Amino acid sequence: MRCLATSRFSTRGYANASTAISTMQGNMDTVITPEKIELPPGAVLKLLGNWQDYQVLSQQLSNRSSPRIKYRPGEILLMAPLPEHGRDASLLADIAKVLLDHLNRIYESFTPITMSLPEISGIEPDYSFYIENCRAVVGKKRIDWESDPPPDLAIEIDVTSYTDINDYLPYRVPEVWILKSNGLLIYRLQAESYVLTESSYYPNVKEIVQQCLQMSNEQSTSEVIRWLKNFLPRQ
Repeated sequence: MRCLATSRFSTRGYANASTAISTMQGNMDTVITPEKIELPPGAVLKLLGNWQDYQVLSQQLSNRSSPRIKYRPGEILLMAPLPEHGRDASLLADIAKVLLDHLNRIYESFTPITMSLPEISGIEPDYSFYIENCRAVVGKKRIDWESDPPPDLAIEIDVTSYTDINDYLPYRVPEVWILKSNGLLIYRLQAESYVLTESSYYPNVKEIVQQCLQMSNEQSTSEVIRWLKNFLPRQ
């Protein structure tokens, strides 16, 4: 992970282009101005800022997949994913879809998706699945995070130590999969905290994911998914 120094961010100076955050890491610039936001791959930048600052940056990044943005009270985090981030996110989501299809479960999946609660939180899971609450979001163009149910399953790839399971507490997402250091961490919400446990949707998910990840080092994602479909027992 390339972690850049914490900087203070202000929409007042930002809007007037009188203050721009610019740091140097090696030969790669990190620049945040009204015209552009650039971070080197793998960089995580923490800014001190409020909800209004977060909204300004989110709007600027609305048509871009990088950098990712997150809000916690008093701070904003920006993260530029590495190439492996997108590959692993796609593979893990495909695995989840295969398992859910195998169980004949109906679901809706979303990517990208921004979850936000004013003044409290803003996060961007790599994938979100509505399973138990699938019917509640079918056909919806927008989700109101204050009134609609949360996803039943969220997936994040953590290559840069950007992810914190507690970021999901305000939304009360029942289950979160975090892929970290080539190992799958499965968290389930119990009362007011998350605990490491097994998935509520399929047994041995960790072992299945580990096998698929090992295979993906030498085979394409499509080959790994075909193998998984043939591996699962016929019902």
